Amino acid sequence: MLAYLINRLLHVIAVLFGVVSVTFILLHLSGDPLAGLMPPGATPEVEAQIRHAYGLDRPLPEQYVDFVSRAMRGDFGDSWRQGRSALQAVLERLPATIALAVAATGLAVVLGTLLGVLAAARPGALVDLLARLAALLGQAIPAFWLGILLILVFAVDLRWAPSSGLNGPAGVILPALSLAAFPAATLTRLLRASMLETLSADYIRTARAKGLPRRQILIDHALRNAALPALAFTGVQAGFLLGGAVIVEGVFAYPGIGGLALDAVTTRDIPLVSAFVWVVAILILIVNTLVGLIAALLDPRLRETGALAGGAA
Repeated sequence: MLAYLINRLLHVIAVLFGVVSVTFILLHLSGDPLAGLMPPGATPEVEAQIRHAYGLDRPLPEQYVDFVSRAMRGDFGDSWRQGRSALQAVLERLPATIALAVAATGLAVVLGTLLGVLAAARPGALVDLLARLAALLGQAIPAFWLGILLILVFAVDLRWAPSSGLNGPAGVILPALSLAAFPAATLTRLLRASMLETLSADYIRTARAKGLPRRQILIDHALRNAALPALAFTGVQAGFLLGGAVIVEGVFAYPGIGGLALDAVTTRDIPLVSAFVWVVAILILIVNTLVGLIAALLDPRLRETGALAGGAA
């Protein structure tokens, strides 16, 4: 366990260094960082003063070293638009986004597991066809378009849920459904294929020969082994959920870091964009580490072969 934690710590440091480096490069390749801040008709003297105030008049390598050294400590300076700590502005909205991501992940896992197991239990039957159709639709419909449809049906016509904002738990339902559709559909297809392969294994035939109930074979024997690929996919989907939340939060005017990131990109608020990318990267690393631990607990072979110490996930 200690070797695993040390390995993960080194992995986190390397990934964060790469993330902040790529962030710096992309932000400067996208054009003049002060293009959105420079007042119209500003004189060269005023422009020079503004560049000096933000430290953008220094050589690019010097700016890079300063940016990386501060970003690795979580220091991104003040937001150019809000005039306060960029990291603090992101962290204030982070709980709302985490609540949305957790709700979407829970919905995706529940729906994907239920449909995947039902489809695999009766391949070729009506329930299998319906599950595959639902999975196809879930993968084909964009999250923002699904969100608009949910607003029209459940907020405008039926008035069952608010159309925007975060007014209690009901405000999370529609955004979570929009965000969970694609991962739930992919989980359904992945778990169905994995379950069908597992159900043809020798130990499943042995369990059937012993007269074990069908439900016990499906849940206790087949699902536990078939869930490992789906678990790995769930860890990968952490990045999708957090990235997809940017668009979904914009559709629902949800007060999370996604809407904040959209505003920061629009106004070219570089400290705020950098803080957003850094926080999302850390969240993804945490989720992947937890997924690796859970996978090792589910499959003793990972512990026996030393996969845990080598950094599963």
